Parts: sequence; C-alpha cells; structure tokens
Amino acid sequence: MSQFRIGWAEADITPAKKVSLVGQFAERISEYVEKPLTATAMAVSTEDEQLVLCSCDLVGISYTLVDAVREKLADNGQGLDPMKVILSAIHTHTGPGYAGRGNSTRRQSGVSSSFRSLIESQLPPDKKYVESANVTANPEIATDDELLEFLSERIARAILEAWKNRAPGGFSNAFGRAVVGMCRRACYSDGTAQMWGDTDTAVFTQLEGGNDSGIELLYVFDAENKLTGIVANLACPAQCVQHRLFVSPDFWGEAKMLVRKHFGEHVFLLPQCSAAGDQCPVDLIRWVEPESDVNDPNLKRNNPPRRKADPSMFDLAGMRKAGKRIANEIIDVYEEGLDAPQTDPELIHQVHCMQLPLRRATLTEINNAKKAVREYLRDKEGDVDFNDAAALQVHLGILRRAEQQEWQDIVDTEVHIIRLGTVAIATNPFELFLDYGNQIKARSLAEQTFLIQLANGTEGYLPTEKAEKGGHYSAFLSSGLVGHVGGEQLVRETLKNINQIFKD
Repeated sequence: MSQFRIGWAEADITPAKKVSLVGQFAERISEYVEKPLTATAMAVSTEDEQLVLCSCDLVGISYTLVDAVREKLADNGQGLDPMKVILSAIHTHTGPGYAGRGNSTRRQSGVSSSFRSLIESQLPPDKKYVESANVTANPEIATDDELLEFLSERIARAILEAWKNRAPGGFSNAFGRAVVGMCRRACYSDGTAQMWGDTDTAVFTQLEGGNDSGIELLYVFDAENKLTGIVANLACPAQCVQHRLFVSPDFWGEAKMLVRKHFGEHVFLLPQCSAAGDQCPVDLIRWVEPESDVNDPNLKRNNPPRRKADPSMFDLAGMRKAGKRIANEIIDVYEEGLDAPQTDPELIHQVHCMQLPLRRATLTEINNAKKAVREYLRDKEGDVDFNDAAALQVHLGILRRAEQQEWQDIVDTEVHIIRLGTVAIATNPFELFLDYGNQIKARSLAEQTFLIQLANGTEGYLPTEKAEKGGHYSAFLSSGLVGHVGGEQLVRETLKNINQIFKD
C-alpha cells in the first residue's frame, strides 16, 4: 500500500491594522483591504521523505521570517522537519513590510524599503528625511515587530495544519498557457536599457528579453479522486495594482476567487512565481495609461497614443483580466482531461547551500558614488524624501556594497531540489531573470519543471549579463547581491542536481 500522503491548509495573514505597503520608492499606507492575504500550504510525505510548499501573499520572504517560522516549527512532535519547508512569495506590492532585520543571524539583502536608511546615513547635519506618509509615528500602523510575529505565527500554524491533514491521495501534473507576464525592460540604440522604458520613441530597438506564457500545474486529489487543490506556477510577479493604497494579493486573489467559484470553496490554490525578475503584466509595446495616480516617475509618458489593448495593468480592471486568464486556463486544462493521478510517486528532497560570488563594486564605481552622493545632497535645496532616495539609489547601493565586500565575497544561497514523481521542483531566493529559468527548464531531464523564485530568502534581482550592460533598475549593482557570473553558476548547479535525480 502506498505511503504517499498529501494535506492542505490555508491561513488568513491579513493584518488587522493599517500597514506600510512595500515594493515602491513612494511611501504608502494601506487604506483598506481589497481582498484578504493568505498563506497556503501543501504538505507531502512518503515513508521516508517529506516536503511542504507554502505560498505567501507577500512581496518577499526575508531570512528573518524564515528563521521565525522554522523556530515555531521546531520540536513540533509531529515528525515535520522545518528544513523541508519551502516558503515562497507571490511578490505582491500591496502587502505589508515586516523588516525585523535585527532578529536574524543571517545576512539580509536590500530591498526598496531600505533605501531610506541608506540615504539617512549620508545626510549632512542641516538636512533631514521627511516622510510623505506618516509611516513611523502612527499607532494605527502595525510595527515591523508586530507584523513579524503575526505573520510567522499564522504561517507556521498553516504549515502544521497541512501536515496534520495529510491523507492518501495523488496528483496529476499538467500544462497550460496564460498570457500574463511580459518583459518590462526596453532597449535603446545606444546600448542602454530601462525598466518600464518608453517604447514610443525612434531610439527604442527591442524588449530585452522574451516572456513565458506557460503555466505549470499540479491537480491534487484525495483517495476518492476528488479534487482538493491546485498548484499553479507562473513566470510573472503579482504586480498589477502595485502602486495602489490597499492590501491585496493582486491577480492571484482574483484567480483564487474564480477557481473556487467553479470547483467549490473547499479547493485550495497554491500560487508560485517562477523565474520572472524582468517580467510584469504590463505590455510596454501597447502602452495603456494607468487610470490611477501611480506616483512613479518611471511611468511618466508624454501624450502617449491611445491603444486598443488590454485594460491598464496598473489598475483593478487589468488585475481582474489577468486573474481571469489564469483561472480560465486552470479550469480549461482540468476539463480537457488529465493523466491518471500519480499515487505512489518517488519523492526526493535535497537542500543545498550554493556558494555564489558576491557582485562586487570597483574602486572607480565607489569613488564616483561617494562624489555623486556628496554633491547631490550639497546642492539639494531643503530636506529630502523618497524621491531623493530613488534618485540616489544606485550610488547608495554601491556605497553599501563597498562596505559589504570588505568582509563578504560569497553569498550562501539555500536551494531546494525536489523530485516528485515525474516533476522537478527547484527553488531560489532571487528575482531571477527569465533567461535563467528558460535555460533550466529547457535542459532539465524531468517531464515538467517547477521553478520557484523568492523562496526561503530574498536576495534581490539576479540579472543577465546583457541586462547588466544595459543598466537601470533591476540590473544595477545595488539591485541585488549576485550578478550574471553567479546566475550562470546557479543554472549549472541546479541542472546538475535535477538531472542527477532524474537520470535513471
């Protein structure tokens, strides 16, 4: 008799208070909840191996959060190994920050919310940082410590519940297409590139990378072949309403609502973001102006022509369209027929520590950054705010890297490699550019390969060599700890480990 067991659980991780929303340079405070945030867990075990996938409606999974969750799972008395738990984020920009950086013994990489502290460290005595929103001194806003405790407790509870709910079952892996993610970096005739770059100009040449409309799917069944849940893996971050002032799981919340409307409220949906560091739901070629005030200088266009295209993918209409595309494909693939469930699959779960090289700043870059920051702050009239932090983020990031590379040259990177029957699952903690994901999928020996980025850590963007040469946000040295040399190593080692467990 098969010892294969699967269990599900879901926890509401919507904070009761207002929160500081993360993911943009502009300071944003939530005004209401568009849809609840959730953590969805699926626990899998055989007689001698185990795996827990837990997807969280957050911008990222910090080491602080991973450590806090694993601490709560320690000595659980249920046989669950906390190191076999994979926490991942959908990368919504309408979720809470929960920094709590001082509580982890592991290194923390920079995200957009840290640029304020960087600029404050460089301010002359006669200037101060001015908040555009009352972020730090408002009792109505949840603190980092409150949020870290709340999130870790709720997530750990969902994981343990899924583990306790394990029962005989099986899964059918399948494939569909949902056109959601597109490249968000535009290239120009002078060799430069820009995230969110304007394409309505004669110097625009091409989008830097492609896109992957594929959606990897697992349909999970109980012993009576009743559908219990779905794992959906898509190469696009959940970033349609990324500038808005509400709490939301973005298009995944819409997709979950529609999936449950069709299959029943008892069916779980566990979303995963595949390699998508250079992807977004916005079509830069058929640009449609945002309906709402996005407060983002990178998105300013001068009298753009009207396009017959998708609704604005910065607004609720676009979010609903993207969610509907995902849900419709999940439903269509199911109704077109699936393979017989795998009820006794081989389960292998390896946890690796890959040592990737730190992307280093040169002495010339460091000296130029010091000069640029000094001159900017000297000449700036009045106090500074998030606009100045955005303007200086490249230089400030270089100065921080200069300090870091004095004591660190290797980035210890937790990577999980799993064989689940005919399916491979591989994780990484980066916003990994699509080309790397495509290389892994194309050369994997598995029938189907699920890549999960922003898993068990958040190390920033990992760009390609082409993107580094093009520059701009997401490819700057300040955008992530690892560069293309480490990206190529990550691809090689991930493929080696996947193919070793599938070579037979």
